[in-house]
Amino acid sequence: MAAPSASMDNNNPNHPKLSKTEKKFLRKQTKARHTLLRHEGIESVSHATESLVIANGGLGNGVSRTQLLRVLERCGSVEALLMPPNKPYSFVRYRTKEESKRAYATLNGKEMVDDLGQNITLYLNFVEKVHWQGLRPPVLPPGLMIVEEIVSPEDEKMLLESIDWTDNSLGQNAQKSLKHRKVKHYGYEFRYDNNNVDKDKPLPGGLPDICNTILEKCLKEGHIKYFPDQLTVNQYEPGQGIPPHIDTHSAFENEIISLSLGAEIVMDFKHPDGYTVSVMLPQRSLLVMTGESRYLWTHGITPRKFDVIQASQRQKSGVITSDAGNLTLNKRRVRTSFTFRKVRRTPCDCSYPLFCDSQSCHQNETFPSFPENDKEASELEQEYVHRVYEEIAEHFSSTRHTPWPQIVAFLKALPKGSIVADIGCGNGKYLGLNKEIYMIGCDRSQNLIEICGERQFQAFVCDALTVPIRSETCDACISIAVIHHFATAERRLATLQELARLLRPGGRALIYVWAMEQEYNKQKSKYLKGSRDSDEKKEHFSSGVLASGPLGEQNPGTSNHDSVCSISAINDLTREEGSNANGVINSKLPVHINRTSFHSQDVLVPWHLKRGPTREKHSEPQKLKSDPVGLPDSTPIFHRYYHVFCEGELEAACRMLNNISIQQSYYDQGNWCVIFKKL
Repeated sequence: MAAPSASMDNNNPNHPKLSKTEKKFLRKQTKARHTLLRHEGIESVSHATESLVIANGGLGNGVSRTQLLRVLERCGSVEALLMPPNKPYSFVRYRTKEESKRAYATLNGKEMVDDLGQNITLYLNFVEKVHWQGLRPPVLPPGLMIVEEIVSPEDEKMLLESIDWTDNSLGQNAQKSLKHRKVKHYGYEFRYDNNNVDKDKPLPGGLPDICNTILEKCLKEGHIKYFPDQLTVNQYEPGQGIPPHIDTHSAFENEIISLSLGAEIVMDFKHPDGYTVSVMLPQRSLLVMTGESRYLWTHGITPRKFDVIQASQRQKSGVITSDAGNLTLNKRRVRTSFTFRKVRRTPCDCSYPLFCDSQSCHQNETFPSFPENDKEASELEQEYVHRVYEEIAEHFSSTRHTPWPQIVAFLKALPKGSIVADIGCGNGKYLGLNKEIYMIGCDRSQNLIEICGERQFQAFVCDALTVPIRSETCDACISIAVIHHFATAERRLATLQELARLLRPGGRALIYVWAMEQEYNKQKSKYLKGSRDSDEKKEHFSSGVLASGPLGEQNPGTSNHDSVCSISAINDLTREEGSNANGVINSKLPVHINRTSFHSQDVLVPWHLKRGPTREKHSEPQKLKSDPVGLPDSTPIFHRYYHVFCEGELEAACRMLNNISIQQSYYDQGNWCVIFKKL
C-alpha cells in the first residue's frame, strides 16, 4: 500500500478524503510515532528530510542489517543505517530528500518477513537529525582472555563425537537434561542444589583422555596453573542459555577455561555496579577467566535464537560494541562448551569477600547487626552515616550538581518572600534555586556545610532530630533523601515530627526517601538503568548527608496504603530483625550490590571513594574485610546505612502526625515522596 503524501497534509486519520485502508494505516503510523516519542524521546517532523526512523525495523524484533538494507536500497542510495542494539526501530539516511520521500511512500505499511520467519509491518516517519550515542568503548573485564582457534576443525570434530548424549547412565559421568541445556559432568559432579561439588566423591574414570592434549597446551602456554580435575560439558540448542552466575569461590581454583565448539556465542559479563559487557566467543576459541572476571563479574548466556553482533567482517572475538552503524543479527546454531576447572581443597582467600562464600562467615563478624534500641541505632548512624559523609564529602559534592524537576517545581511555586529550611542540605544544590525566597540549610556533616559556605549559602551543622530553629517559623521545609538514614521507625518518625514543628500553620513539607521498589508500574528506575560511568547516577542521585536519594522525573501515583497508625504497625511493615525479601531472618545488615534491586529494607550501600586534589582526609576507610571489592581502580569503599521504604510506609508514618494533612503522595524514579501541610 502506498503511503499518503509525504507532506503529511492529509495525515489525519479522520480526514474525509482518505480511504478506510489509508485511515487504518495512518492510525498505526501515528501510534508508532507517539510510542517512539513517549518511550524513546524520538521526535518526528512533518516535513520531508533525508533521514527516517523505521518502527518495527530493528534488531530488537528480529530484522537483520542485510535484510533491511536490501529493502531500503530499492528506494535510493543509503548513506547510513543505524540499528541500535536490542531496539525495535532503526534510522536510515538517504543521499537526497527525493530518495527518502520515495522510501516513505513505498515502504510505509509494507510487510516483510523477519529472520524469525514472522511477518512485520514497517512504519516510517521523517526525523530532523539522528543521534545515536552508545556507551563508552567497552573493554574486556580484567582477567578475561579469549584465545582464537585453540583447536583445529579436526580436533573439534573428535571432541564433539566423544560425547555420547544418548547414554543416560550415571556410571562414569553424571548427565542431566536441564531446562535450558544438556549437561554432563566428569571428574566431579557439580551439584546445582548447593552450587558446589562433593570433594569426597569423585566420579569414576576422571576426565576423558581426549582432553589431555588441549589441557597440556593450556598449561604450556600459561593459561592455567593447575591441571584440571573437573569438566562440565554443556550443549545449547538455539534459544537456550544459562542464567548469570559466578562460579562458587570455594568450589574451584582461580583459573576457569571453556572451549566453544560447534558454533560461536555471545556471552554477557556484568559487574556488580550494573556495567554489562557482551563478548563474542568464536567457534573453536578458548575463554580464560581469572581474577576479577572469575570472582566478581557474573557471566551468562541470554536464551534467544539470534545474537546482536558486529556487522563488519573479520572481527571474530572480543567485545560487542554499541556502534549502531555496525550491528546486525547472527542466527545461533548448536553449541557445545567444555568447561574445565580445578577443585579447590582450601578455603578461598580472594580479594572479593563480598562475593566469596568462604569468607562470608567472617563478614558476619565484621558488619554491624540491626540495632535493638535507640542507643545502638545512634551508634550505627554515627559510624555508617555521619563518619562516612565526613570522609566522602568532597567526592560526594562533586557528583551532586543537578537539581531534580519536581523539587525545583515545589520551590519555584512558593510565594515570594517565603522562609524555607532544607533539612539535610548536603552541598546546598537546592539553596540558591529561587532568588525570591529565603532559604537556610542544615546538615550533620561539617565538611558539606563548609562547601555550602564556600558557595555563599546560609547553612549550619545540626542533627535532623533536633533542629535549632524556632517552632512555626518556616513557610516550607524540604527533606530530600534524609530520613532513610535513621535506623529505627521511632527515629524516622521523630524527624517527621521535627519538620512539622518548624512549619507555620499552612506551611508545607516535601519529603523524599529511597524506595524498596526500584521497578514500579513495569518501569525500571534510573538507578537500575543507569551506567557505571556516571557517579551522579551511580549512587542514586543523592542530595545530602542526612541525605542521598534516587531522584528523577515524576511518575505520580497515590499510595493504596491509608491506615497504618502506630509505631508497632510500622515496625511490622518494615522489618523482622532485618528480614530479607524471602522472609529469612538475619540480624546482620546485608551489603547492597549497586545498580541492583533491593532485597532487604535495611542495608549497607557501598560508596567507592575517589580522592580529589583538595580536602584530603587523614582517616582510613572503615576497616571492614569488604573494602577491597576489586574495582579496576581499587578505590577505597565506605558503607552507608539505609532503610529503604516500601510503598505506603512513608505516607503511613506521616499520618501518625496529628497536626498535618497529606496533600500528595507519589513515586518519583526510585523514591517515595510525600507533600504534607500543617493544619
